[in-house]
Amino acid sequence: MTENEKKLLQAKHRLEEAQMRDRQKEQKTRTRRLIQEGAILEKALPQTTQMTLEQLENFLCEVFKPIR
Repeated sequence: MTENEKKLLQAKHRLEEAQMRDRQKEQKTRTRRLIQEGAILEKALPQTTQMTLEQLENFLCEVFKPIR
C-alpha cells in the first residue's frame, strides 16, 4: 500500500467517524426532544399517564381529527 493510499484510507475513516458522531448527536437531540414533548403532554393532560400507547394514540387522533 502506497503512502497516498494510506492517507486516502485514513481520510475516509476520519470522514466516516465524523458522520457517525453527527448521526449520534442528531439521535440524542431527537431523543431529548421526544422526552421533553412527552413531559409537556403529561403535564397538560395528566390523564394520559394512565393510558396505553394505543389508547393515547387513539385519544390524540380523535382530539386532533381534521374537521371536514
